[in-house]
Formats: sequence, C-alpha cells, structure tokens
Amino acid sequence: MANDPERSAALMPEIVKALSRVFDPEIPVNIYDLGLVYEVIVDSSNRVGIRMTLTAPACPAAQVLPARVTEAIEAVPGVTGAIVDVVWDPPWTRDRMSDAAKLQLGL
Repeated sequence: MANDPERSAALMPEIVKALSRVFDPEIPVNIYDLGLVYEVIVDSSNRVGIRMTLTAPACPAAQVLPARVTEAIEAVPGVTGAIVDVVWDPPWTRDRMSDAAKLQLGL
C-alpha cells in the first residue's frame, strides 16, 4: 500500500479522532495516546493501512482490538476500507505514550 500524501492529510484528522475512541480494555486511555499506533497510511483509493502494536504480546485485547480499530477506521466518512497490521517490532514502551496519557495514568 502506497501512501498518498494529499489523501492522507485530508483524512488524518478524522482518522485520529476515530483511533482516539478506541480503548485498550485494561487501560483507561485510548490507543492513539497510548502510542500503540505506529503508522497510518492512506492510499489513492482512500484505503487506510494501520500499523500498530499492543502493550504486550500476551495482551488479552489481541483478540478484539484489531477488529475494533478496523471498525472505527471504516466508519470515517470517505474511507473505503481498512487494513490493520499488528506488529511487535519495535516493542511498545511507556515512552511512546503522549504526555496526556502519562498524566492520566499518574506516570
């Protein structure tokens, strides 16, 4: 999937909003602020590719979180489809969290 910078710029605000409504069931912070989303690509057909991780390989949310992300992205007006790729490299660390997420979790 090749990124289309123009389409990506146009859809990114709504994609970020959608990702910000998806929560890890065990942590009261959305996946975007947790830093679980590594990359967002929008191609020339408005298909969205998400490269993301989970807090740990044995995360119980591994069974449901990718499907929730797919549903959230596909609900964004103008998006024609979504592909979610869960990766483990680089591994997630707390350093990827936004300052707001760290504050919310008392870190």
